[in-house]
Amino acid sequence: MTAPGRRSSTFTRLLRHGFTDPSDAERLLDSDELAPVRNDPVLLEALGATADPDLALHGLVRLLEAQPGPAAQRELVDTLIAAKPLRDRLLGVLGASAALADHLAKHAGDWQELAMYEPRDLHPGVEEFERGLAGATDPVSLRVAYRRCLLSIAARDVCGTTDLAQTAAELADLATATLRAALAIARAAAPEDAALCRLAVIAMGKCGGHELNYVSDVDVIFVGEIADGADEAKALRSATKIASHMMRICSETTVEGSIWPVDANLRPEGRNGPLVRTLSSHLAYYQRWAKTWEFQALLKARPVAGDIELGEAYVAALEPLVWKAAERENFVPDVQKMRRRVVENIPVAELDRQLKLGPGGLRDVEFAVQLLQLVHGRDDVSLRSGTTLDALQALAAGGYVGRADAAQLDAAYRFLRSMEHRIQLYRLRRTHLVPEDDADLRRIGRSLGLRTDPVVELNREWRRHASVVRRLHEKIFYRPLLDAVAQLAPGEARLSAGAARERLVALGYADPASALRHLEALASGVSRKAAIQRTLLPVLLGWFADSADPDAGLLNFRKVSDALGKTPWYLRLLRDEGAAAENLARVLSAGRLAPDLLLRAPEAVALLGNGGGGSGLEPRSRGHLEQEIIAAVRRADGDVQAVTAARGVRRRELFRTAAADIVDSYGTETKPPEADQGALVDRVGAAVSELTAATLAGTLRAVVRAGWGDTLPTRFAIIGMGRFGGQELGYGSDADVLFVHEPQDGVDEHEAAVAANRVVEEMRRLLQIPSADPPLLIDADLRPEGKSGPLVRTLNSYGAYYRRWSLVWESQALLRAEAVAGDADLGRRFIEMVDPLRYPAGGLGEDAVREIRRLKARMESERLPRGADPKLHTKLGPGGLSDVEWTVQLLQMQHGSAVPGLRTTRTREALAAACGAGLISDEDTAILDEAWVLATRVRNAVMLVRGRAGDTFPSDARELAAVGRYLGYELGHVGDMLDAYRRTARRARGVVDELFYGG
Repeated sequence: MTAPGRRSSTFTRLLRHGFTDPSDAERLLDSDELAPVRNDPVLLEALGATADPDLALHGLVRLLEAQPGPAAQRELVDTLIAAKPLRDRLLGVLGASAALADHLAKHAGDWQELAMYEPRDLHPGVEEFERGLAGATDPVSLRVAYRRCLLSIAARDVCGTTDLAQTAAELADLATATLRAALAIARAAAPEDAALCRLAVIAMGKCGGHELNYVSDVDVIFVGEIADGADEAKALRSATKIASHMMRICSETTVEGSIWPVDANLRPEGRNGPLVRTLSSHLAYYQRWAKTWEFQALLKARPVAGDIELGEAYVAALEPLVWKAAERENFVPDVQKMRRRVVENIPVAELDRQLKLGPGGLRDVEFAVQLLQLVHGRDDVSLRSGTTLDALQALAAGGYVGRADAAQLDAAYRFLRSMEHRIQLYRLRRTHLVPEDDADLRRIGRSLGLRTDPVVELNREWRRHASVVRRLHEKIFYRPLLDAVAQLAPGEARLSAGAARERLVALGYADPASALRHLEALASGVSRKAAIQRTLLPVLLGWFADSADPDAGLLNFRKVSDALGKTPWYLRLLRDEGAAAENLARVLSAGRLAPDLLLRAPEAVALLGNGGGGSGLEPRSRGHLEQEIIAAVRRADGDVQAVTAARGVRRRELFRTAAADIVDSYGTETKPPEADQGALVDRVGAAVSELTAATLAGTLRAVVRAGWGDTLPTRFAIIGMGRFGGQELGYGSDADVLFVHEPQDGVDEHEAAVAANRVVEEMRRLLQIPSADPPLLIDADLRPEGKSGPLVRTLNSYGAYYRRWSLVWESQALLRAEAVAGDADLGRRFIEMVDPLRYPAGGLGEDAVREIRRLKARMESERLPRGADPKLHTKLGPGGLSDVEWTVQLLQMQHGSAVPGLRTTRTREALAAACGAGLISDEDTAILDEAWVLATRVRNAVMLVRGRAGDTFPSDARELAAVGRYLGYELGHVGDMLDAYRRTARRARGVVDELFYGG
């Protein structure tokens, strides 16, 4: 008897052997069933070697209790102690799987299946499993026989007799035998239907790939044909009945549970399509309608049951289509988009525990391997394996993947799949989530040989392998491209030039030969620059491939690198600041404008980083911009140098604004695209407008300083008009302005007018001098008398003209007037003077409203460019900018005197104020706002993509795709973009017809 307070020696021994509840284990060992061997060290050692000794002991006691009598118990105990193979297998299974322990407790004689240890038992195939299932004549007996076969697979697995690949293959072979048995049962239940049709079962997914899990949906596709002399419609109905029955036999829950779900949703049209099709119907669908992911799924197709000849005909007919899938437009982006969609659909709470679908999970390896197979398997038949690990090995042998990368991915995949197997084996439940309970983690860790500190070691190994997959799963697609143009060690396999071109075409490169030359120039050599670029390029190539113009992205990167490659801070920026490299890749491949601005002064790439804790892409305030420009003007030697400095600041800030807009629109790996499209438009409009105002202020200061010193003979103000006054400038907008002056006290009016006109002429000249910086065009055509009137007037002259001659359109134009530069007091007085004109007391008379409507209708019919599609013209087309702005401006002129909120130069603010005042419904407000924002975004996109302004969608396919990417449409979906624009504009035009034209 053990003294109080002291533990027995058995208790201590149990702790040492890995039991977590030694007290309960002592009790079980003292049971009658184990009495003969309770002190046998062999048993204790064997229990301690299992994944969960407590679980194994519980299962063993239950199995002994389930034996039909003492003789049977003695036979089991004697065999257990005498036969090491049985001991290891049985206790190994009991310590890893509570579900199989339940099966053994219920079918007490099945332990005998583990007693045999002949060479032929080591690696059974389909035939052996078919023999094991031969006695099953109904769903219940099939389940019992299936579990009995599964018992032997699990025993070999947990004992290490088979490795991961062999276990997965055995599970797939058992599934094949089970599908055949279920089909035989279904056919026997309906012999008349069976006589009418031929039916082939095609395994897909992991079963088709010969790499099945313990518990997984078994994906299948059914192919049916008529038997001799039968009617096709009747034959297909019969085949469908048999196929449905076969699925139920495997999937339905009985007193013996279920086997696994049979999933036929990979068939043409998914669950909406017929369950069984003829071969010709399958072929017609894949030739005409199938999406890229459906060809990817067919990589795993393998006939397994039913009419094998028909199944082989199906595979042979579709195989040529599978290997042409990489020729489809946007092939790589389609596959990558599907992968992203899978990740996005994972519940946030599960993301960090997902072994299969999460970042760095099994699906990443599988997608990467399948992508490479589809690209290169057209020409290299050695790559056409449905098994992931075999395909990965073939890719490495052919030089399509680096050997070191392939070895790391192979090890990671094996570890992650082994984890998945152990998780599923415990309860025989379909799951891919890593459990959170320490007891579960301990059992899994021990089953994988991690015995020192199983929970800590398991988490560490899991995270390490997931990190390897995250790092490599996309890079393996791009790194061999660098190896193809680099010097490799003797004997190292590499991509051939043809294979490299093939891969670049799949990535979307239109000129793969030039792309390879750029890669060679960037990655060759032993310099620090080349070494860093070899590290960065695999990632950059992936980001370029996500754009509509990968060629431009790579070429522009080479240009920037040539300009800055010897600058230490540039290489350090790209290497050390995670955001900078991705931001640069997005900017360089999104169109012409931003790269052109950057390449004129490549040092602006520094803005793409996030050093110092803040983003270099945040817009700068008007005050800061003016301060910098005025300081540069003061330092300059003459007006030309001063305005050159001001234009240089403008170029840099245009790049900052464009880059921020692109990054916000595309999103990054750590930040999704900006969801609020209106906010994007407002940010660009405000940034470009304030930059333009600051540039004009600096130019004005430079001209005055050069011609008159510190004081001009006349006060001078610049009034922003149109989009400039509304803080809604786009990248390609001119600066619509009015110039107003007022002679200084004691200065002759003629002298003042000459000075004011000279200022305007010099400003326009200096801002358009050809240089590396984009010109700033000043448009003063909205002035009184238009192009026929003087460029600049005094405040009194403006007042006299507006009182006597002003037309209704001029009052409408003044709705956008806002002082932007020059004498602030003069600008304020000009605005006060025009307020009664633009917000007339009592609103507009009927004649004025009719005149505005007449002008609008005339503009629509006369100003639309010849040949343009009105429905896609963002400015003058139905539901475009003009429609929305004229509608809002009419409301401003009618109600602005009574509704203070309408007294704004900004379209969206005025629209919101009209809604707040009850002048327009919430629904109509949302429709007009959406249309105006979308049209503005399209104009900005066209300028970013083409490098020149435009009011309609580009006709060039690549430019159109780039506009789509900016607007959030994946490659290959420009049709959806155009349809969405037409739909949005059509709805807006309906509101305009009601509000502006009066229904």
